[in-house]
Amino acid sequence: MNENRKYQKTLTACYLGFITQAIAANFAPLLFLTFQNTYGISLEKIALIPAVFYLTQLLVDLGATKFADKIGYRICVVASQALSAAGLVLLAVLPGILPVPFSGILIAVVFYAIGSGLVEVLVSPIVEACPFENKEGRMSLLHSFYCWGAVGVILGSALFFAVFGVENWKILTLIWALVPLVNVFQFLTCPIERLVEDGEGLPIRRLIRLPMLWMMILLMVCSGASEAAMAQWASAFTESALGVSKTVGDLAGPCLFAVFMGISRILYGKMSEKLNLTKTMLLSGLLCVACYLLASLSSLPILGLIGCSLCGFSVGIMWPGTISLSSQKCPKGGTAMFAFLALAGDFGATASPAMVGNFSELAGGNLKIGLLAATIFPILLVIGLLVLNRKMKIAIRK
Repeated sequence: MNENRKYQKTLTACYLGFITQAIAANFAPLLFLTFQNTYGISLEKIALIPAVFYLTQLLVDLGATKFADKIGYRICVVASQALSAAGLVLLAVLPGILPVPFSGILIAVVFYAIGSGLVEVLVSPIVEACPFENKEGRMSLLHSFYCWGAVGVILGSALFFAVFGVENWKILTLIWALVPLVNVFQFLTCPIERLVEDGEGLPIRRLIRLPMLWMMILLMVCSGASEAAMAQWASAFTESALGVSKTVGDLAGPCLFAVFMGISRILYGKMSEKLNLTKTMLLSGLLCVACYLLASLSSLPILGLIGCSLCGFSVGIMWPGTISLSSQKCPKGGTAMFAFLALAGDFGATASPAMVGNFSELAGGNLKIGLLAATIFPILLVIGLLVLNRKMKIAIRK
C-alpha cells in the first residue's frame, strides 16, 4: 500500500502530462480565425499549423526510438513539459514581436509539438513501469485525461472568451502554460522506474522483425485513424448537418466526442479486471463501424450527431488497449516499442483527416462521403483483432 502511495505522485504527473498534450493539440485551432483577423494570415497558411504540429510529433516519435533510453526517462519527460510551457509562452509573445507573425506562430508550434511528442512516447511506459496491479485499467484511465483535457480546453477557452473577449487570448495562452510549468516540478521529484533494465530490452533490429509488433502497429494506425477522422471533422460535420454556428458546432461536435471517449476509458479502467481486453476492443471496433455508417448514411441530422458522439465512446479503448496488448505480447519491447506505437498512432491520426477531406472534395464537398470512406479504418481494426484472437487461441491449444 505504501509502495502504491509513493507512485501516486508519478501517476498524477502523468495525468497532467496528457492534459498538457490536450492543451497543445486543441488550443491553437480555437484561435485560427483570430490569427486570420489579427495578423492577416490566409487560411491556406493557417492549415499548415496542424500539419507542422503533427509532422513534428511524428519526427519526435521516430527519434525517440534511439535517444529516449540513452538519455533517460526523467530528463526527457521533464524536457517535454518545459518545451510545452515554452511553446505556449512563445505563442503569446513571438507573433507580436517578429516581422512575420506567422513565423512566430510556427516556431511556437514546433516547441510545444516536440513536448507533446515526448509525452506521447514516454508517459505510457512510465505508468507501465510502476508497480501497480491492473495495468490495463490504469492505462485506460491514464489516457482518459487527454479527453478531459480536451474538454477542459474547449469549455475553459470558450468561457474565457465569453467573459474577457477573444482579443485577450494571449493572457489565456499564458494561463494554459502554467499546467506544464507546474508539472516540470512534479516530474523532477516523483519516482520513475525503467520499463526494462539496461541490456534486457530487445534491440531495434530484433524488435522490428517480430510479426507481433507489426500486428500491433497496424492496430495502432487504425486506432489513431478511427479516432482522428471523426474527431477532426466533428465540428464541421455538426455545423453542416445541423446548420448551427461554429461555437455550437465546437461544443456539440468535438466536445461531445471527447466526453464520450473519456467516459469509455474511465468505465474500462473501473471494469477492466472483469473484461477480456481483446474481445472488448473487438466489440468497440464493431460499434465504431456502426457509428461511422450512422454518421455518413443517415438522412436525419440528429442521428448523424448521435453517430458522431457515440464514435467517441467506441474509439476510447482502442489506443490505450493496443498499448496494453503490446506490453503483454512484447514485454521486452522497451521504450522503442512505445515509440513505434506512438509513431503509428500519429501516422493514422495525420493521414485519416486528410483522407476524409480529399474524398469529401472529390464528392463536391460532401463530408458524409469522406466519413464513409474512413470506415475502412475501424473495419481493418476489427479484422486485425480477429486474426490476433485466432492466433491466441491456436497458441493456447498448442
